[in-house]
Amino acid sequence: MIRTAATIALVVLAAWVAIRILFGFAGGLIGLLLSLAFFALKVLLVVGLVYWLLTVFAPTRRLASALLVLVGARGLLKLVRRFRPDVIVSTYPGSTEIIGALRRAGRIRVPCVSAITDLAALRYWAHPGMDRQLIIHAESRAEVLEIAGPRADVRHVRGLSRPEFEHPPDRATARAALGLPATGKIVLVSGGGWGLGDVAGAARTGRRLGAAVVCLCGTNAGLQARLGRAFADDPLVRVEGFTDAMCAYLAAADVLVHSTAGLTMLEAQMCGTRAISYGWGIAHIRANNRAYERFGLAAVAGTPALLEVEMRRALDAPREPDRSFAALPRAADAVLELAGVPTGA
Repeated sequence: MIRTAATIALVVLAAWVAIRILFGFAGGLIGLLLSLAFFALKVLLVVGLVYWLLTVFAPTRRLASALLVLVGARGLLKLVRRFRPDVIVSTYPGSTEIIGALRRAGRIRVPCVSAITDLAALRYWAHPGMDRQLIIHAESRAEVLEIAGPRADVRHVRGLSRPEFEHPPDRATARAALGLPATGKIVLVSGGGWGLGDVAGAARTGRRLGAAVVCLCGTNAGLQARLGRAFADDPLVRVEGFTDAMCAYLAAADVLVHSTAGLTMLEAQMCGTRAISYGWGIAHIRANNRAYERFGLAAVAGTPALLEVEMRRALDAPREPDRSFAALPRAADAVLELAGVPTGA
């Protein structure tokens, strides 16, 4: 790992020197473009390095965990004293790390539950101090047990998505409700809540393959505006911001292209939509991508060329909604059980 880190540092230094030389000679627009490209490279490298330090390299991982607890414990314990909960449920990795540590130390005296909505890279999602770990993918169990301990209480549950995902509408109904084309293929391109990744490139690939495209930009108003201008003359491209109609959009689409892993990829499976992970394959997304391929849960495309191959393949292989999730135990029951409330009550 040290050799790898040193190699990365040398590559960055060499790139920086090259950029400065080229900037001095090129000037103007070319120099600006080179600087912007190098800035993007630095961002990607920094994100990857920070992830490695926080989750992989044990000394810095332990230090980060201790600092997180030190900073967050006081405020969290104040909330616990104020609301006096019977059970605490954490849906965010950062808070799970604090809650798990406090529960393990005996400073929280009520049962604590972690709700895990990623497939892999579950450090901070799972914690040995939590009384119960809820997972949305059965394939996550082994990693959770590795982190939380072999005797951890791990439950594969439903109910961490909206209820409509258990019984999604059929494709025709969803398209009619959203005003989308009744016939032909539709590709849904999602940049997640922050609108990350190559949304524009994925949209162009979908159109090149003859599909109508819906772009979901999340809260990224700048991306939504840019795509709105870029595809203003194409009636078969719709650009949306954050939406509450995710189930309908997934049910309406033949293929999902998504950049940030997480619950959306599972929801696509539930709706019968082929899923491709593309556009932001760094840090924990890279680990999730490896797991998608290992378990055969989704396609992964690391380049625009591979995206076109995977999208063509997905468009040619429609799938049915996966109804099996409706038979899983409910997350709410798994929580209420810890509070001593009869399940189903």
